[in-house]
Amino acid sequence: MPDREPINFVVEGGRPLSGSIETNRSKNGAVALLAASLLNKGTTTLHKVPVIEEVKRLVEVLESIGVACVWNDHTLTLTPPAVLSLDTIDKVAAARTRSILMFIGPLLHHFPEFDIPQSGGCTLGLRSVRPHLWALEKFGVAIEALTDRFQITHDGLAPATVILYESSDTATINSLFAAARINGTSVIKYASANYQVQEICGYLKALGIGVEGIGTTTLTVHGVSDINLDVEYTVAEDPTDAMFFIAAAAATKSALTVRRAPIEFLEVELAVLEKMGLHYTVTDAGISENGITKLADISFEPSELTAFPEKIHARPYPGLNIDNLPFFAVIATRAEGTTLIHDWVYEKRAIYYTELDRLGADTVLMDPHRIQIHGPSHLRGAELVCPPALRPATILLIGMLASEGRSILRNVYSINRGYEDLVTRLTSIGAKIEQT
Repeated sequence: MPDREPINFVVEGGRPLSGSIETNRSKNGAVALLAASLLNKGTTTLHKVPVIEEVKRLVEVLESIGVACVWNDHTLTLTPPAVLSLDTIDKVAAARTRSILMFIGPLLHHFPEFDIPQSGGCTLGLRSVRPHLWALEKFGVAIEALTDRFQITHDGLAPATVILYESSDTATINSLFAAARINGTSVIKYASANYQVQEICGYLKALGIGVEGIGTTTLTVHGVSDINLDVEYTVAEDPTDAMFFIAAAAATKSALTVRRAPIEFLEVELAVLEKMGLHYTVTDAGISENGITKLADISFEPSELTAFPEKIHARPYPGLNIDNLPFFAVIATRAEGTTLIHDWVYEKRAIYYTELDRLGADTVLMDPHRIQIHGPSHLRGAELVCPPALRPATILLIGMLASEGRSILRNVYSINRGYEDLVTRLTSIGAKIEQT
């Protein structure tokens, strides 16, 4: 994959947003579905796939191992070969995304022994793969983490009861993939019930696999050893995409409606924001095409905010989403008082929040996990280089939208990993932003 010229965003901030914006489809759901397609010998057609860098990297990986990938606008058709070829895997593309880890589960059903490249993606400190290793061990899998790759072996797979060490989204998904094509019943306990897990459960059911307990922390899977079906599935809406615009409305004190937001994955975030003084109304908008994800239109009013009186921290679903936590850092710059954010999962991410100081924020980094933000701050334009982590990068962009004057955010690849066509979408609701 050739290197590309860096893309920059130029923002004239301090302008209120207005109108409405529709929630885009899920990054994390889409990348998990790409991996899931390897369970199926037939053709998988995915509709409303976000055309983002993370998806593009995984498509490059799929093509390199023999999968025919055909785009038609936002529809992606995936047809596997009779035999996958890992000898030709695109190691460069694979190493650029941590989502490659989710290929382990499906590939177990193709090979008794294989390697996949060590993964990259966001730079957020130690992110242990041990929950994946310990979960898959129960099915009879051995995984060795080497310097540049994972080495996976098994002598046959058997149904299992898996007790997850932590409620990891991707470890839950890998466990589902392992169980999906093993004849018999497997049980996954302390599973994540997050949106991308529910998305995968919906796809597995489309493949004819029995899955019980969707939306709970105990999943029971009735596996099918051979799957050869032509199936279609539509990617659901992305709560972190909705949260980007919720945070932008709060930070810029705007009247804005976020349409088709996956409400069940935003309710705790909205409860915190309500306590901070954000005024909004929620209107039912039906259910997404997958028949699982409940949607709502959320209309926000310009509001004066105060600091949340407790620490803000993430928890596994149905708690506040770990990917939504960073947005509270930029919102806190606009709130009266001191906000404490505890980002307990990642060793480095809270450090990136201090970049808001470059826009005029007042932060105190207490340790690699905790930061205090004193507000409200008078934010002003600045030139920054995009952090190599998706969510911290997006909060700097929101900060620039709320800052008086001109800002430049350089090398926005990390944002484009997870968000599609942000410049056009922001322009449609009154932002003055261009891509250079």
